[in-house]
Parts: sequence; structure tokens; C-alpha cells
Amino acid sequence: QVQLVESGGGLVQPGGSLRLSCTASRSIFSFYLMGWYRQAPGKQRELVASITSGGRINYVDSVSGRFTISRANGDTVYLQMNSLKPEDTAVYYCSAESADRSNNYWGQGTQVTVSS
Repeated sequence: QVQLVESGGGLVQPGGSLRLSCTASRSIFSFYLMGWYRQAPGKQRELVASITSGGRINYVDSVSGRFTISRANGDTVYLQMNSLKPEDTAVYYCSAESADRSNNYWGQGTQVTVSS
């Protein structure tokens, strides 16, 4: 059983920064892809940023240049979020896609609220 534990959400003013962390119960390099998704009220969950085991990184256009995904210690993935906007408000989820791409594992989610 894979466990993903997120932390780092909170309330921040527009223009501020937050860093989200996701720690996996096993090496993140055992997965094909690690991703950060978000879901705002009334909207579909969207993939915000991802990094493959080989290091390929992708961002959704709305966060490109403001968010940075990175990894450390073999078991943790970060999402550094700068220049936050109210429209970034959502529950952020960490996800891991299995190496054979047959399963997705999810964290419990962490709330990010951008408001003055």
C-alpha cells in the first residue's frame, strides 16, 4: 500500500508564496510520475505540475513561471508556489502514477487559500 502525505498548505495573501511537500512511503523513483493536482470548488481536478522518474517536468500554462516542482531525498516531492493569485485557491493533491501506469495513488489533500 502506497501512502502519500502532503503538508504546507494554508492561507496566504495575493503575491505571496507557499511550499507544498509530499512524502511517499517508498522511493518516488519507483513511480512513473509524481504530480500535483488541484481542485477548486465546482471545478474539475486538474494536473498542475508533474515530474517523471526520468526528470521530465511539465506545468499547466496557468502556473508556468510561478510554480516549481522538485524532488529530494528520494521520497519527497515539493511544489514551490510563488506570486500566488486568488484563482490558485484549491485543494492540492499529491499523486503517484505506478511504473506500469496502471494505478494512481493519492494523498489526502491540503487546502491552499489565496486571499487578502
